Amino acid sequence: MEYSQTAILPRLPVIVGPTASGKSSLGIQLAQRFAGEIISADSRQVYRGMDIGTAKVTPEERAMIPHHLLDVVDPGETYTVSQYQQAAITVINDILMRGKQPFLVGGSPHYIQTIVDNFDIPAVAPQPELRAQLEEQPLEALLAQLEQLDPQSYATIDRRNPRRIIRALEVCLVTGKPFSDQRGQARPLYHCLLLAIDWPREILYQRIDARVDERMAEGMVQEVESLLQQGVSHERLEALGLEYRFISRWLRGEISSKEEMVQRLKYAIHDFTRRQLTWFRRDKRILWLAGGTAMEQQAQEMVKVFLSGK
Repeated sequence: MEYSQTAILPRLPVIVGPTASGKSSLGIQLAQRFAGEIISADSRQVYRGMDIGTAKVTPEERAMIPHHLLDVVDPGETYTVSQYQQAAITVINDILMRGKQPFLVGGSPHYIQTIVDNFDIPAVAPQPELRAQLEEQPLEALLAQLEQLDPQSYATIDRRNPRRIIRALEVCLVTGKPFSDQRGQARPLYHCLLLAIDWPREILYQRIDARVDERMAEGMVQEVESLLQQGVSHERLEALGLEYRFISRWLRGEISSKEEMVQRLKYAIHDFTRRQLTWFRRDKRILWLAGGTAMEQQAQEMVKVFLSGK
């Protein structure tokens, strides 16, 4: 008998979407309404000491609602999608056993997919010889190869992060399958409702710019300086996301002024957000909520119906 019934699976609301769309706030509101706990699906918030630059929820917000898979490893360590999958499934099942409602909240596509679709991720060990060959190639050549082998990963990957690009190529070349399509024969573990917040593009850019300004005022530069003092290298900061990359370059004198750095950072996040949206729009399961005053009530009604099993 073919396994196709989702009704018997535990129900998991998932809040996804682009940077600065309001996922964290909506997740907290829904978790408060439905006695829930939140599992972060953010590939940078797993790192300790990276609070401002990743827009991590505040201690006050964590006190309101339990948040999981934040501050898991130090910035110098590597945390793989496979490690995240194993940890997230363990946490979700523990929340369910305690009679609470899990909510998966975040914007990292591969983290989300590995839970929603229960990808059977191959345990591809590092291939030193292959990596050495790939590292000798210019970044443009690596990106062209990734676009050919795995267009879906190419659309969303951080194109200035050679480490991630090489890892994606490594998995493609070793397994013969795209890094973004490592599904195997795994059955779904949860029945998921996927929600995302939709803003007009110009409004979303305004929200991004305002958040960058807020982060700068909160001490994002000081956070980067603290990471450097702890021994995190500039090379590693390049791989930890746009905020850390641009501030690192400014501190090294590669960008002439703080004002120029902030403006270039904003434009880079705009570009990254466009690629995020392209990826999320491909998934027709995602239900898009119009951002605004009615969004919270609409989301509550949808989650209420979903959790009731109707």
